[in-house]
Amino acid sequence: MATKKKTTSAKKKPAKRKPSAAFMKPVTPDAKLAAVVGSKPLPRTELTKKLWDYIKKNGLQDKKNKRQINADAALKAVFNGKNSVSMFEMTKLVSGHLE
Repeated sequence: MATKKKTTSAKKKPAKRKPSAAFMKPVTPDAKLAAVVGSKPLPRTELTKKLWDYIKKNGLQDKKNKRQINADAALKAVFNGKNSVSMFEMTKLVSGHLE
């Protein structure tokens, strides 16, 4: 007669993921970007959040292609004069406006 061993498994709770220190380091926006997100130094995560809040508040996300951002006067300066950029290109262009 075969007996089964009872296994005691202590289930570990998944550890909370800590944000990277590089993302949490405050960055200072230059004058062009400060017109959109403010001039105070803030972490990249907060900067991105404020940028998206601005885009949504002003209805700048393209209606048909949600990945495209249409620039208004303030964002056009940040986007180096481009009328429309993809959300992936936007992050690249915004990095150039950080000090």
